[in-house]
Amino acid sequence: MTFTELGVDQDLADALAIKNITEPFPIQAQTIPLGLDGQDIIGQAKTGTGKTLGFGLPLLQRLGKDPEPGVKALVVVPTRELCIQVADDLATAASLRSTKIASIYGGKAYDGQIQQLKDGAQVVVGTPGRLLDLVGQKVLSLHSVEVMVLDEADKMLDLGFLGDIEKLFAQTPASRHTMLFSATMPGPIIALARRFMNRPIHIRHTDPEDGLTQANIKHVVYRTHPLDKDEVIARILQAKDRTRTVIFTRTKRSAAKLVEELNDRGFPAVAVHGDLNQEQRERAMAAFKIGKKDILIATDVAARGIDVTDVSHVINHTIPDDPDTYLHRAGRTGRAGKTGTAITFVDWDELHKWGLINRALEMGISEPVETYSSSPHLYSDLDIPAGTKGRLATSPATAEHGAPHGKARNDQGTSGGRKHPQDKLSRPRKDAAPAAETATREAHGQRRNRRRTYRSNAPAA
Repeated sequence: MTFTELGVDQDLADALAIKNITEPFPIQAQTIPLGLDGQDIIGQAKTGTGKTLGFGLPLLQRLGKDPEPGVKALVVVPTRELCIQVADDLATAASLRSTKIASIYGGKAYDGQIQQLKDGAQVVVGTPGRLLDLVGQKVLSLHSVEVMVLDEADKMLDLGFLGDIEKLFAQTPASRHTMLFSATMPGPIIALARRFMNRPIHIRHTDPEDGLTQANIKHVVYRTHPLDKDEVIARILQAKDRTRTVIFTRTKRSAAKLVEELNDRGFPAVAVHGDLNQEQRERAMAAFKIGKKDILIATDVAARGIDVTDVSHVINHTIPDDPDTYLHRAGRTGRAGKTGTAITFVDWDELHKWGLINRALEMGISEPVETYSSSPHLYSDLDIPAGTKGRLATSPATAEHGAPHGKARNDQGTSGGRKHPQDKLSRPRKDAAPAAETATREAHGQRRNRRRTYRSNAPAA
C-alpha cells in the first residue's frame, strides 16, 4: 500500500518519497483515512511506530497546497526536543508546498519565534508554556485554528501540563478537527478527550505477536554493581552490531559525569540534560543525528524527542521509575520496523522496582542476572568480541573527529597488532631516568642547605 492509495495528495507523497518514505506504517494506514475525512481520532500505539505522519498528513492536506497566512493548525508537544522533531517531519512532508511551519518552545529567544508567526506560519508546533506565553502577549492567536493535535499526551500529563492544555483548547474554535496521539492512555487523558473531542474513534495499534513491549526489541536486564557500570557500558559499546546508542541516566549530574568518563575512554559521546542551555542541547542532538557522535547520554526530559531510525542499542544506566518510562526509553531503538537491543542495569537495592516493571510489562525476566564487566555471558549475550576492554586509546586526529568505535586503538595501544606511531614518540629516552634522579637529588640538597642556613642564623631564645 502507498500513501496515495490512502488518499494522500500526490505532492505530499512525492515529498516523502524524496526521503525514501514510500510505504505507510500500520498506525498510519489506520489513522490517515479517518483523519482525511475530518474524524476526531485517539491514536494509541507504541513509540517509534510513525504516529507523526499519522496526524501530520491529514493536517497538511486539510490546509491545502497554498494556505493563506495565519495559524490554521496547532500541534502541542511536551518537550523541546520533540517539538523540533515533529516540526522537521512536517516540514519534510510539506517541502513541495508553500506551507510554513513554526516551532515554538521555551529556552530560546522570543524574537525568532515571533518572526516566524509574523511571516505567516500556518502550522505551529509548540510546548504548552511558551504557547500560552505568546498567546498572553497577543502575539499568537488561535482563534482560526482548524486542526489541533496533542502528541505524546501521556507525557504532558506526567509533566503537569494538563491545565495548560485545557487553556489552549479554550483558545481554539469548538468546531476544530482534533487528534490525540499517545503510547499509553491514562484515565485523565481519556477524560480530557471526552471533554474536548467530538465522538472520537479510538484506534489501538498492536501486532499479533507483540506483547506490551515491541517484538523487534531484544530486552536484556543485568544486576550490576554501581562501580562497574562504566566499564560494562564501555564494553557494550564495542558490540559487533552497534551503531548509534542512547544511554539514559536518572540525574543531570550522572549524565554529565558519564559523558566525561566515556570521552576520556575514547568514545565519541554527547549529553542532553537540563543543565545545558537550549543551544547546547540542539547542538548535541544535531551531532548525534548526523553521526558525528554515535553515543547520546540523556535524562528522561529528552526521551520523547529522539527520533533516529538507526539507534541499535538503548542502555538504562539507572532503572526507570515505572513501566511507561521503560517503554518510552526502550522505544528509542527498534524504530521504523528495525531491530534493537534495550539493556537495563538494576542495582541490588532496586530489585523491587524491577519486579514491578517486569510484572506490569509481562517480560518474564523476574531475576536479573548478576553481571560484571568480566562475566562471560555479557560477551555472548551482546556479541562483544572476546578480549574487549573498556578503554579506547585514540590518536589526536581520531579524538578530534570522533572516529567510529571499532577504528580506535584498544587499551594495549595497538591497532590491528601494529604499534601506533605515537607510542614511539611517547617513550622516554634512556638517559631520562638518570637525569631526573640527578635533578631530584640536587633539589633535595638545596632544601637541606637552606634549612641549615636558617637554623644557624636564627636568634637565640
